[in-house]
Amino acid sequence: MENSVLDKLLDHFRDHSQVALSGSKRDQLKAHLTSAPPPLPESILLLTDELFLQEQRPSVAVDEILWKGDITTLQVDAIVNAANDQLLGCFLPFHKCIDNAIHSAAGPRLREACYKLMRKQGHPEPTGRAQITPGYFLPAKYVLHTVGPIVSHKQPTPLQEDQLASCYTSCLELAAANGDIENIAFCCISTGVFGYPPELAVKVAVRTVFNWLAAHPDSRVKKVIFNVFSDADYQIYQKELAVWKLGN
Repeated sequence: MENSVLDKLLDHFRDHSQVALSGSKRDQLKAHLTSAPPPLPESILLLTDELFLQEQRPSVAVDEILWKGDITTLQVDAIVNAANDQLLGCFLPFHKCIDNAIHSAAGPRLREACYKLMRKQGHPEPTGRAQITPGYFLPAKYVLHTVGPIVSHKQPTPLQEDQLASCYTSCLELAAANGDIENIAFCCISTGVFGYPPELAVKVAVRTVFNWLAAHPDSRVKKVIFNVFSDADYQIYQKELAVWKLGN
């Protein structure tokens, strides 16, 4: 059954794409889904639904506030995606950005949902704002998409610091307004290719999140997880969280 669905999907993309791909059939499909612009035909979306339902994706329950691992496996109400201002995901096959990882794991309906949001909005997503979509085939029920500031030089400006703080605040406020989210996993917004120095970004993240939680004791949002993927980022967060606890 799975191979039949996979072959049907590959036949469609081979007929509609000029890109020649190698690797396993599943890797070829992953690359096609990454590079295919929306909207996709509903018949193709139904086939991808069938394939993703057949696949067993790992899921992890986490109690700690700081966790190192794949954010797409977390059993939480919402995860945060560090998106670009088009909000459509990364179109580069196998690119190692979190945007690509989340869209690949959630399935193409995530891009379709973002496409509809952006069509309705009619302009690129402003830096520091947030949008919400279902999580589709992720363990998380929702994805909060936010666009962080791009730091061209090593030192962010005061405006960029405010914009980064706004990313966290916007996600928290949108989650609280949704009414169905008690816990959120944040990625490292704006670090990596967006150029925000991790040591400075973590200070903004920790300060903004804990100040918001303290100011909203009646919010349904009660728990935040800071998710990292590297040992270096884990150590930066660990140090900052220890400093925060000592100061509070």
